[in-house]
Amino acid sequence: MNKILSRNIHFLGSKIRAQRKLLNLTLEDLSIRCIQINPDIAPSISYLSLIETGNRVPSMELLKMFSDIFQKKTNWFLDNAKDVKKSRQDSLKYSFEEIEFEPNFLFSKNQIRTAMPTLLAQSGISGRQFAHILIRAYQEKNYNQFPDIERTADEIGKRKFPIRDTDILKIVKKVGLKIKWFNRKSFITKNDYGIKINSVLRSFYGEKNTVYINSLLKDSNRLKYELALYIGHKILHNGDGLISSHASGGELGGSPSLNENISDRINQKDILYAWRDFECSFFAGSLLCPKTSLKRYLSANAYNILSYKKLKITPSILMRRMTVVSPYKYWHYFDAYSPGYLRTMYRADGIKMPWSNINVENNPFKEWNAYKLLGKQPFLKPIPILSILKDKNNFSLNVSVSIKVRDVSDTPHVLCVGINLEDALSKQMSNYEDFINEIHKDANDSKGDLKIKEKHAGQIYKLSRILNIKWLEEATNNPIDIISINNKVSIQNNKDKISWINDIKKDVMESAK
Repeated sequence: MNKILSRNIHFLGSKIRAQRKLLNLTLEDLSIRCIQINPDIAPSISYLSLIETGNRVPSMELLKMFSDIFQKKTNWFLDNAKDVKKSRQDSLKYSFEEIEFEPNFLFSKNQIRTAMPTLLAQSGISGRQFAHILIRAYQEKNYNQFPDIERTADEIGKRKFPIRDTDILKIVKKVGLKIKWFNRKSFITKNDYGIKINSVLRSFYGEKNTVYINSLLKDSNRLKYELALYIGHKILHNGDGLISSHASGGELGGSPSLNENISDRINQKDILYAWRDFECSFFAGSLLCPKTSLKRYLSANAYNILSYKKLKITPSILMRRMTVVSPYKYWHYFDAYSPGYLRTMYRADGIKMPWSNINVENNPFKEWNAYKLLGKQPFLKPIPILSILKDKNNFSLNVSVSIKVRDVSDTPHVLCVGINLEDALSKQMSNYEDFINEIHKDANDSKGDLKIKEKHAGQIYKLSRILNIKWLEEATNNPIDIISINNKVSIQNNKDKISWINDIKKDVMESAK
C-alpha cells in the first residue's frame, strides 16, 4: 500500500489541499481536527504542509483519518481524476437578495433620500429599525468578519480565554471606567412593535466615564458582556457617551440623550447609535471569546451549544460567535420572543424570513421550532432540528439548534443558531436539489411527524463529520419541520415618543447624586 501511496503522492497532496480549501479550513484547522480524532498520530501544521506539497507520504493510518474528516473513501485520494466541486459563490443560485438599480436615474442618492421617508412610513419601519436593517445587511455581506475590531479586542484582552470576571474588572479600571450600581426591577411596558412585554433596564453609559449597571446582573454571566460593551465604547469611541442604553425584553436601544425623541423618520443619530451599538457588541463578543481560541475550542467540542457553561458566558454570546469563527460561512441566528417577535437576527446563509417584514405577526408560523419551544419545552435543553423552508416551489434544507432561556426580566425566549446545508450538499453531490426534494416529498407523504429516512440520514451524518458539527447528526433523530413562507405584510405606524428608558435613566442618575 505504501508503494501505491508513493506512486500517487502528487495527486494525493493536491486532493487533500483542494478538500481543505473547499471547506474553508486552514492548515491549523485541519491539524486540530486530526488531534480531535487521534492525538497520537495527528500531524503538525508543518507536516500537513509537506503532505499537501507532495514532500511527504502520509501513513495508511493518517490517510484513513483524512478519509474520516472529508468523508471520502481512501481510494478517492489515490484516484487521478480531480473531483472538486465549485464553491457556492461560483455555482449556487442565490446568496443574497439584491435589487438591480435600473433605470439608474430613479436610484440616485437624492431620489432615494426623497422616497425613503414615504417608504418607511408605508412599511411601518422606524428610522432606528431601518438603521439596524442596514447594519445587519452589512454584517451578512461580510459574513460577520470584522478583523479590525477583533484585533483591537485581542490587544485589550491579551487573548485570555476563558476570560474571568476579575480580568474584565481589571480592564474596566485600566481604561478609566467607573461602575455604579442601581436597583430596578422588571415591569410591563411595550416593545418597539407595540406589544406588551416584561422589560428591565440593564445598563447605560453616564457622565464622567461612569457605567450604570443594574444589580440584577450581579453574579450572572451577563455582567461580563455588559462591561465588555462599555470597554468597547471607551476604546473605539473614546467614551464620548453616544451609545444606546441596554434593556432586556423591551425596546431596542434607548437614546443616549435624555428627553430625545424616538422618531419614525431617519436621522443621522439613528444611524450613528445603531452602528456604535453593533461595534460595541461585536467588540464585547471578541473580548470574551477571542476568535482563534474559540475556534480551537469549538472544533475540539464539535460545536457543542452547552459549552457556554464551561466558558461562563451566555448561550447567546456563544451562538453569535459561532457564526464568526466557523470555517463554514452560511449561518443564521435568531432571538425569538412570543408571539412572533424576532429581537435579533442574522441571515448570512440567505434563509428566508417567515414573514415579509420585522413587525410582529400573531403566530407567524406555528410550526417553526423556535416558537414551539416557547411552549412546553424545558429550559436550557438544546433541541436540534432539520427543517425545510418552502418558498413557493423552492426548497432549502436547514439545520438548527435552539435553546429556551430567560432574560434578565425573567421573560422566556428562544435562541436559535443554524446553517443552510445547500452549500455543503452541493460540494458532496451533483444532485443535491433532488436530495432536498426527496426529503420534502417524504415529509408531505407522511402527513405527520417524519424522521429522515436512513439513506438521507447517512448523507447528513457525512456532513456532520465534514463540518464537525455534532448537532447536525443529532437533528436526524427528531421530526423534520416544514415551514412555508408567509408573504403577508403587517403595517405599524408609531408616533414620536419619549423612550421609557430615558425616564428610568433620569431617575437613577438623580438618585446617585
